[in-house]
Amino acid sequence: MAALFATLDPLVLRRLTRSWALLRHPAQAPPEGAWRNWLLMGGRGSGKTRAGAEWVHELASRGEKSGLRIALVAETLGDAREVMIDGLSGILRIARFRRPELEISRRRLVWPNGAVAQIFSSEDPESLRGPQFHYAWCDEIAKWKHAEETFDMLQFALRLGEDPRQVITTTPRPVPILRRLLADPGTRLARLSTLGNAANLAPGFIDALQSRYGGTWLGRQELDGELIEDREDALWRRERLEELTVRLVEPLSRIVVAVDPPAGSGAGSCCGIVVAGLDGRGRAVVLADCSVESATPAAWAGAVVKAFRRFEADRVVAEINQGGEMVSALLKSVEASLPLKLVRATRGKFLRAEPVAALYEQGRVLHAGRFQALEDQMCDFGPDGLSSGRSPDRLDALVWALTALLLEGVGEPRVRGL
Repeated sequence: MAALFATLDPLVLRRLTRSWALLRHPAQAPPEGAWRNWLLMGGRGSGKTRAGAEWVHELASRGEKSGLRIALVAETLGDAREVMIDGLSGILRIARFRRPELEISRRRLVWPNGAVAQIFSSEDPESLRGPQFHYAWCDEIAKWKHAEETFDMLQFALRLGEDPRQVITTTPRPVPILRRLLADPGTRLARLSTLGNAANLAPGFIDALQSRYGGTWLGRQELDGELIEDREDALWRRERLEELTVRLVEPLSRIVVAVDPPAGSGAGSCCGIVVAGLDGRGRAVVLADCSVESATPAAWAGAVVKAFRRFEADRVVAEINQGGEMVSALLKSVEASLPLKLVRATRGKFLRAEPVAALYEQGRVLHAGRFQALEDQMCDFGPDGLSSGRSPDRLDALVWALTALLLEGVGEPRVRGL
């Protein structure tokens, strides 16, 4: 093989060494035969985005004249541009020939031969009414805000040509839309792991993450690309959370911001901050997960006050097991008039979470959107905590918020006001 390369023209050799057909892993090659959905499930940095971008660019750049229409759908419009188009593995970065032009005002890419790729967000499923396409690329579908509705609208639009197809690139999460795709006979599944793409990642990246997350639930999902189902002994189920997710929220009579301060600061720490309110029918509505990671005390205190002002909340509920009276002093230093109640846990996390989980089963709690990081903790929380062994910081904040709204006076938590 080396002797053969030595006889090639340098320009030809350069093109060969940049050829995606030679560089890609077998799992990054489109499946053979008949299929509708090419589902690429992979860990962080496993090469799934590159595979999607290469597939789209190859389709769009064929032929001298093309009326090809492609849909690019991401969680948000910002993600579509920052990952699918301008990212390190995005279409504009990997296009080695017939490079498309980005018409950002029209939210589309246009190739020299006339092929067009339009950008869409899962936040706006209705935008997929009207347009029609030959192909589609769905990125991180497991994170989509309105996954089922957006995907359904896309299927109605995917109606041009003789063989409409779509590639779906995502980190696996046990959400209904992924289960639906896996059960579809028209789906061809390919799995990618972060380890398999180590040669294209920063030195030490794999070792650092393996040492911290190797063998854990989070590592198996985010590095190995495994679809980890909900724990059998978890207090929540994703199907139930999906049922309780709403798009329209009734006027709220009372809103609280709950905070679970971190034990420390810096890498790996997280301050749980959850906002929830009461609607006219006495149901609690989770409005936002404003948790911040790797933040200094001043930074997370600022995030709490920002959430309080943004949602025009009535009070802040703060756990003081970590930090004691310093938590109050820190929050008051940012906003002196902050209405604050301090709570102290006297029972274990699982015991405190059980009555809150019962509220969900009774339909007394709704989610005003999908909060993936929070829901991941909820559906992985069992009697022994999270599978990763980490603190359920976001979940703790959720428990305090819903306890304050619906369970206060039952006996736990014990609350004292300032």
